[in-house]
Amino acid sequence: MPIPFPKRKVSRAVAAEELAILERTYPHAVTALEYRTPFELLIAVILSAQCTDARVNLTTPRLFARYPDAEALARADQDDVEKIVKSCGFFRMKAKNIIAAARALVAEHGGAVPADRESLEALPGVGRKTANVVMSVAFEEAAFAVDTHVFRVSRRLGLTLATTPRGVEEDVTKLVPREKWRHAHHWLILHGREICKAPTPQCGRCPVTMCPSRKIVARYLALKNSAGPGRPSGVGGGARRRPRSS
Repeated sequence: MPIPFPKRKVSRAVAAEELAILERTYPHAVTALEYRTPFELLIAVILSAQCTDARVNLTTPRLFARYPDAEALARADQDDVEKIVKSCGFFRMKAKNIIAAARALVAEHGGAVPADRESLEALPGVGRKTANVVMSVAFEEAAFAVDTHVFRVSRRLGLTLATTPRGVEEDVTKLVPREKWRHAHHWLILHGREICKAPTPQCGRCPVTMCPSRKIVARYLALKNSAGPGRPSGVGGGARRRPRSS
């Protein structure tokens, strides 16, 4: 059974302290995806759905060497693209989406990646999270992207009780100054990768000592150890919904 999330949000003062600690801990946090242009970032983010950034970074050099811009990818043969991106998972759908997105860029934007949400979300394979990443990283716009790490860490810290990525986005952006939105999701992502991991966070290493999940995790581990192999008894919370990656 997964570790339950806190049932109450922390106060605004505690939330501010938690976020300040993350900002100090990860002052240079940036996207792990490797890219040179907004086009490369857009394609990399689409490929990163249900896939690690490290795997995407191993895949995109070959893809971009063969298809360096939207015009080239728009003319690509899908079978060829599928072979290149196969290791990223869901390769048929991803190949179809990135080719379709490239065609839309050429047809509607002269091959350039638009910087506004409406135009980005109109592209095939692009949802709110992908649009937020491109806006915040490529164009330095005020946008906050919610991936699985941001979703998990925000709830563990008690910043939100929302059960959808959009709800998490709305709650957390109320706590962070607008000019820091594009940085804040990187703090949460890096914290989720390095310390606040799934399924078990490394609370002993965590600098956010006021986190409400500390006691919950300690109780969970104590019950798990006392129960031996298998699920710990007495730990509830129900199933968690995973955020949609797109």
